[in-house]
Amino acid sequence: MGPAMGRTMLRGRLPHLVCAVLAAPVLASCSSPVTPTTPAVSPSPSPTTDDPIIATDLEAPWSIVFYRGTALVSERDAGRIVEIGANRAVREVGRIEAAEAGGEGGLLGLTVHDSWLYAYYTTADDNRVERFELRGDPGSLSLGPGQVILDGLPSARNHNGGRIAFGPDQLLYVTVGDAGDRASAQDLDVLSGKILRLTPEGAVPADNPFSGSPVYSYGHRNPQGLAWDQQGTLYATEFGQDTWDELNVIEPGGNYGWPQVEGIAGGGGFIDPVQQWPPSEASPSGMTRADGTLYIANLRGERLREVPLSDPTVFSERFVDEPIGRLRDVALAPDGSLWVLTNNTDGRGSPNPGDDHILRIRP
Repeated sequence: MGPAMGRTMLRGRLPHLVCAVLAAPVLASCSSPVTPTTPAVSPSPSPTTDDPIIATDLEAPWSIVFYRGTALVSERDAGRIVEIGANRAVREVGRIEAAEAGGEGGLLGLTVHDSWLYAYYTTADDNRVERFELRGDPGSLSLGPGQVILDGLPSARNHNGGRIAFGPDQLLYVTVGDAGDRASAQDLDVLSGKILRLTPEGAVPADNPFSGSPVYSYGHRNPQGLAWDQQGTLYATEFGQDTWDELNVIEPGGNYGWPQVEGIAGGGGFIDPVQQWPPSEASPSGMTRADGTLYIANLRGERLREVPLSDPTVFSERFVDEPIGRLRDVALAPDGSLWVLTNNTDGRGSPNPGDDHILRIRP
């Protein structure tokens, strides 16, 4: 029998995120075997919002980052980078002409370091990371010439990974899917099915776990979210195949099991997830941290999952009164609110009027 869940129903044209707590089995970390026990629950307070809609009519948006207080968003299929201004204004900052959309590929993750915007995107031949100098002021930003810092990453219609982020060590982390080649996730000479670690210029750090290699961890199917806790521990979300999606603690040089294992292995030299969920309830994509909580945007699950870092084996969830659909990314804004990106125009959702949206909620 499934876990019980409560749900508050609100009425009105604009859906507000409301809170529902869902029990989660306590799962072991690292490679310890696990036995499901009585579900543990983390309570989640109801958010407060004024007007939760920040932007409308985005086309297959994928990633949100902030630069000098202004949000920048990637649109996967159009290859556009837009900035979100006052009064829901959406302004094009630039386009990456080499980005080629197809299936899950196209313009994917963004991150900012100093005055550089980094973008992960699919071309006709590969996945790559390129950086562009951000010029001008918010409201009139533009992109300088691009500098490719990593190319030749395997690409396919599915499993392109695509999340990029700078860690507390000021190094660039890149998630790369297996691109449909399952066995490659276990091959340290191939960069698919990995999380990579690079300098801002694209060099391999001297302290990477495999000498001369950008590989930081391996055995991944399609990792999609990156976030760090206050102590600098890296967490990553990952899409499973049919059985389990995952939340992992990433260890340097760690093997996370794919394709031999999906979800908890309980041994065999593989690192187990700290949480796992059925894909129908999850499909975890973007992730951020606010204070002591991880927030995870879920696509098929159409919900925002909250994981307290004080005990990352439990979780709670936020739902909506009238479904807003798939959630691709969540980002912490400078004012402390969470910006949540819907993803209903990506070919797999059912678009609502005004989709896709950015919604603001309060942790």
